[in-house]
Amino acid sequence: MSEVGFIGLGTMGGPMARNVLKKGHRLTVYDVNPKAVAALVADGAIAAASPKAVAQASEVVITMLPDAPDVEQAARGAEGILAGLKPGSIFLEMSTIDPDTSRKLAREVRAQGSDMVDSPVGKTAEHAVSGTLTLMVGGDARAVARVRPILDCMGTDFFHCGEIGAGHAMKCVNNLLATTLVAVNSEILAAGMKAGLTLDVMTGVMQKTMAWNNQLAIGFPARPLRGDFEAGFMLKLAHKDCRLAMTMIRNMGLTAPVGAATLAVCQEGLDAGYATKDVGVLLKLREDLAGLKVRLATKP
Repeated sequence: MSEVGFIGLGTMGGPMARNVLKKGHRLTVYDVNPKAVAALVADGAIAAASPKAVAQASEVVITMLPDAPDVEQAARGAEGILAGLKPGSIFLEMSTIDPDTSRKLAREVRAQGSDMVDSPVGKTAEHAVSGTLTLMVGGDARAVARVRPILDCMGTDFFHCGEIGAGHAMKCVNNLLATTLVAVNSEILAAGMKAGLTLDVMTGVMQKTMAWNNQLAIGFPARPLRGDFEAGFMLKLAHKDCRLAMTMIRNMGLTAPVGAATLAVCQEGLDAGYATKDVGVLLKLREDLAGLKVRLATKP
């Protein structure tokens, strides 16, 4: 059993923390939402008054927060993680942030005699509940080995991507590609139907060509093709992840015109008022323009 701290108990963080607790680890938690804290305390966790207090009580401190500024705010200051981090402990950063922030924080953590591992996650809130997330891990091999038992409480697909920041880099490129597929699939399905093709014909052909992809195979049938645009992975988070990826790419002196177009499409969805809808709502944008709906056939 390890002393684990968890900061950020939202849609993903809450069930992730609960799975750590279920596996027998002593868990100290903090969130700005008292109800989220109370729910974990009811399951046996210990509430802390600040990120500093979480770090003081923990061997491994986990953050699962919305964006890089939130992670930096939790880490720094008089009541931050760095103020309470004990020598020899590990800061396990599991949010989706940019790799530069990850590396910068790691230098500060190491200066205090501790270590840092980054491990953003893939898949959905349902996988967070079941403990079957994909883990994209960056960090020194020895530090990664120390936190592996904790990570195994939350995920089943483990990839050590490289040194610190590599996990966040992997998450950025992965989510840019995944969102690009949502955007282009939406365009093509709406355009094809407008041209007189049926959904069955289009998907039947695409399954036999290089056009096929997991968004068409899994993501679209699960939600948008059923007219379900309620949040699984919110559009505003997809936009954030694409922004992080594009910033990383530009900082390396590269260009990504297709990625830039995807970011613009996400912004189009935000401007339409769909920020808290599932990223699959990009299909609805194209449906509205085409004056039609792309849906799976309903059985009689």
